[in-house]
This record gives sequence, structure tokens and C-alpha cells, in this order.
Amino acid sequence: MKKHTPLTPKFPHMLHGGDYNPEQWLNCPEILEEDIHLFQQANINCVTLGVFSWANLEPKKDHYTMEWLDSIIDKLYANGIYTILATPSGSRPQWLAAEYPEVLRVRSDGMRNLYGQRHNHCYTSPAYRERVQKIDKTLAKRYARHPGVILWHISNEFGGECHCPLCQEAFRQWVKNKYGTLDALNHAWWTNFWSHTYTDWAQVHSPSPIGEDSVHGLSIDWRRFVTEQTVSFMKMEIDTVKAVDPSIPVTTNMMNWYTYELNYYQFREILDVISWDNYPEWHNPWGNTEIAKECSFTHDMMRSLKKRPFLLMECTPSATNWQAVSKLKKPGMHALSVINAVAHGADSGQYFQLRQSRGSCEKFHSAVISHTGTANTRTFREVAKIGADLEKLSDLVYGSESPAQVCILHDPENKWALDCCRGPRNAGLDYFGNLRRNYSYFWKNGINIDVIDSTYDLDGYSLVIAPMLYMFREGIQDKLRKFVQKGGTLVTTCFTGVVNETDLCFLGEATQEKLSDVLGLWVEEVDSLYDCETNHMTWNGKRYALRELCEVVHETTCETLAVYESDFYKGAPALTKNHFGDGMAYRICSMADDAFFYDFYDKLAAQLGLERAIQAQVPDGVSITWRRQGTAKRIFVQNFLEQSALLSLDQPYRNLLTGTILSGNVTIDGYSFLVLTPAETESP
Repeated sequence: MKKHTPLTPKFPHMLHGGDYNPEQWLNCPEILEEDIHLFQQANINCVTLGVFSWANLEPKKDHYTMEWLDSIIDKLYANGIYTILATPSGSRPQWLAAEYPEVLRVRSDGMRNLYGQRHNHCYTSPAYRERVQKIDKTLAKRYARHPGVILWHISNEFGGECHCPLCQEAFRQWVKNKYGTLDALNHAWWTNFWSHTYTDWAQVHSPSPIGEDSVHGLSIDWRRFVTEQTVSFMKMEIDTVKAVDPSIPVTTNMMNWYTYELNYYQFREILDVISWDNYPEWHNPWGNTEIAKECSFTHDMMRSLKKRPFLLMECTPSATNWQAVSKLKKPGMHALSVINAVAHGADSGQYFQLRQSRGSCEKFHSAVISHTGTANTRTFREVAKIGADLEKLSDLVYGSESPAQVCILHDPENKWALDCCRGPRNAGLDYFGNLRRNYSYFWKNGINIDVIDSTYDLDGYSLVIAPMLYMFREGIQDKLRKFVQKGGTLVTTCFTGVVNETDLCFLGEATQEKLSDVLGLWVEEVDSLYDCETNHMTWNGKRYALRELCEVVHETTCETLAVYESDFYKGAPALTKNHFGDGMAYRICSMADDAFFYDFYDKLAAQLGLERAIQAQVPDGVSITWRRQGTAKRIFVQNFLEQSALLSLDQPYRNLLTGTILSGNVTIDGYSFLVLTPAETESP
């Protein structure tokens, strides 16, 4: 396998840097000079500028003051530090909101916001779009051809929604374009329920707590509209800067499970590289292992968006200041969290923030350079160390592949539907828990896994996992049917294949819409369990707990592998498999614990011959991930526990950071990692 094309020929290496806000220090030029020296000591090779600089770039309408930015970019470049330049649309200046009140968002209850916060602006507003285009064009003309500018950072952490009259009219037009006629709209949204039939397009309004919020098709379509309006705004910014110089790549920084507000999978076509901001709650009472899985899952999702390396655009060097309890990262955890991103496909380690703010709401958010303004802090030293490690790894890892034979279907639109489905468990349908339990085995055992949605092609995978895919969006049935028919293995769980993409329930017993032919069964009813309740099943000689939901299914052609142990459906299928074409489809009819998924996928992995990083028993709390450069594996062994762990290697490996050969039993210290490659593939 060849490397991916570098992000930019200007600096085709691992990026190490972060968000820098020199506009806060323009009255302290000695601090700005010292920052560059400290960046060099910390092995910083890039900074992100301009994210929140609009008021300094354009202090009043059409009056631009960018000389300070000229000086910063020039000095950074002269000292070997590159610039990721942001468009400033994430936070507008006071004068703009005062002159154009329409740019401020309207809440779902109809009240317009006052000026303040970030992303408090309407993506539909022609006035806001015009002002953003103007400053973006000015920035692009001034800096696009600067040798130190390597990437456009479009806005910042897109999110939120606006319910103003402009957005209402845009939503009505969006709905009209989608459905064509009111009859089609009323059928899709099933509005005869409660006599909510629409008789005029003007009656269509966004979901509101003081209006309509019981029509689920409306709520889901509103989320789709918000995503498309966000994408439209982002594309407007991208087109503006690309018109000046199309060679500079573009990105925007996404956020963890914000994909449940916006469908990030729709961002992938317009961005050149994916990036995201990772702020987990390390050292919490429920354990680092679950947090590590969540971070890794999101890293894999970000990599899978374009199936190429992504950027870790932000993480905290130590503590945040906005979590309920903002813990310091214990020694080793910062480097481990950065290498975890690299292990799952990142070509960077970047931070918010490089210099700690002196005032306002993020003054206690940690930074590479703290309020001390020196290199004499533990955090600074740890940042410098991981920066040096990334430099060593750059030629060995940068641009490398993360080949996967397994994918898990994670569909944000499915989550939107689950959030408003009203039953069978209003105490919570644990969609992410289901995803994580299916993901855990692969995360731990060095089997790469893609995280994709229903719009992706399934060719090339051996195993497709669809946990709680309640909503079957148009076309997914055909994809899954063909995948199994051609020899693939499909795993589905309870509450999969219940509604179509407008949230209408599928009718009939065994139908192709529900994939009944592929699964060899149909679902009669679903029992909900209280949190204190469990059922059980025995499979392969072991007994497993079942929780939350239990489907009562009827076999048609499937084979029953395990049955429920109790309740009125005792003896009914709890786990099934069905031969279909040349492949196999499994149904897990309840929500099983981790123990089952580890055993189940261990057996499937062996049957399918899935490629692992190494052949080893992996201790609890340890995760193994790998990337491939050419024919050589780059294997990342990560210990997320405070105590050390012992790993038995299956062959000699070279430690890529030290050059030493490791074999036999190897100790991985707590909050530590190893980067290995088979010894025979690398010379010293």
C-alpha cells in the first residue's frame, strides 16, 4: 500500500501545534516574541491563527487592520513554524450584530438572542453570508500565497440552529422541494395522527416546545435541514477562499458526539481533510477504559469519513475548565491521548490552547504555555516530549493507511429517530452503548474497524455490524442484502429495521423491507426491561446477561443459537444465524453485555480470518491498533490504566521510538505506550 498524498507539499510531516490567539497580547509585544522561542522548545511546528480574531481584523465595517497578523505569520514562518489560518465566522464582532440584527439566532420558542457567545448567528441570513464572504475573500487575497500558510480552518466547531423567519421560509422551501405535494408530505409525516394534517405550505414550522414537537418526521427532517444549511454555509466559505487559491486544503474542526446534532457524514465531500476536537474526561470514577473506547471510536469515525488520515485539531494539554470536574491529566496521559489519535489515523497532535488566556471564560483552561509564561512546568515538558516523539515517527507513520476488513454502521439520522421514537424505553435507548459494546473487542485486540453510515459502499468488508439500526434509510436494505448474498457476514442487534427514513413503521410479518429474508426471521414484539431486570441466554457453553430490550422473534429460515432463559418468552430465540446466498446474517435479539460480544466476535474473527496487529492475549485496559506504510505495520500498544500491564509478544518487534528490539513478555507502564514494527521489516 502507498502512502496517502500529503496534506500539503509545504510541510509533508506530522503537525504538532495548536490554537494561538496573539490578538489577546498585542499590547505585550515581548510576550509574542517569547512565545516563538517557547514554541521551538516545545517542538511546535504549526499554529492555528484567526479563529476568534474578527474584531481585530475588521474593527469596524470595511475597515481592515491586518498588519499585526502579517507580522505574526511572517515571524512564525521565519522560525520554522507554519500557519493554519482560520476564517473568523465562528464569532462575529459587536458592530456587525448591531448593524444587522437579523444575524442573531432565534430560539425554538421564537425569542431572538441578544449579542454574545459563539455561533450565535443565522446561517440563512444573506447579510451574514455577505459579511463573511467579504472578510474571507480579503484574508484569502492577502495570505493564500504566503509560503507559511498551509491550511484553511473554516470557522470553528459548527453547531446550533436558528428558528428565525428566514430559516422558517428556507425550511418550507426545503420541505416543498423534497416532497413536492402536501399529500406526499402528510403521508411521510403521518399527520392524520392527532389531526395535524397540513393544508398549506405556510403551516410548516420548525419543531418547537411551544408548538409542534410530536410529528417525528418533522423533527427528523428539521435536523436534516439544519445539517444541509450548515453545509451550505460552510461551502460558501470554502468556495470563497478556494476562488483565490484552490491549492490550499480546507478543514473544519468537528466535535465528538456533536454528530448527533449535525450529520458529519455530509461534511466529507466538501472538506479536503477531516479534523476534530477531543476533550474526554480522563481519570473519572467510571474508568479510563470506557473513555478510551469512546475517543477511539470517534477517531475511527473521523478517519472513516474520507478513509484517509485526519487531524487531531484540538485537545487539552492538561485540564479543561468547562467540565463538571476538570481533572489534570496525570503524568503520561497527555502523550498517551495524543498517540491514541495517531494510532487511529491522525497525522497531528494539536491543542487548545498554546498560551493560556489571562481573562474571560477560558482563563483556567490549560495551555502549553501557562500563566507562568515559562517552560518550567510539567505540562510544557510533556508537550515537548510528545512533540519530539511525533517528529521521530513522522517519516514512519505520516500518511499511512489504516486498512479495515470490518465496519460498524453508525448513522446520526438513526440516532435522531431513536431520540424521538417514544418507546419502547423512554428511560433511554442506549444507542451509543450498543455501538461501543460491538466495537470493544476490535478496539482491544488490534483489528481495525471503520465507522461509516448507511450511505457508504460495503464492498471490501468481510464483516458489517449494524447495532440498533432502527431506521433503514433508503437503499440500505439492498446494500446489506447484496453484501450477505456475495459472501459477507452481517451482525444486527435488537431494534434494527423498524422504520423507514421518515420514521414510518414497516408493515407486515416477514418482508424484504425489514431484511426478513436475509435474517430468516421476523419480530413480533419487543419487551422492555427495567434497569434492575435481566434475562439470560447460554451460548457456546457460557451464560450471558441480557438487558433493556428483548425481542420476541419468529424463525422462518434461521437457526437458533441461544434462547431466552426466563419470562413468558422463555425458550424463544435470543441469538440466531441465517445462511443467505454465500454469506451469513446474525441477529442478537437483546442487549448483551461486553462479555458476550468479546466471545462472539472472537469466534467470528477466527472464522473470517480477520487481520490483527499481533497475535496475543491483550490485558484489560490495553488497546492495540495498527497502521500500514508500504508492507510494514506500525503497531500502537496503549495502556490506559494507572498500573503497568504485561503483554506477551508473538515475535520480535522493534521499538520505533528507541530502536531497541523487544520480544517475549513486555511491560507497558501505566499511562504509557509502545510503537512497534516487526523486527525484520525495519533496519536500526
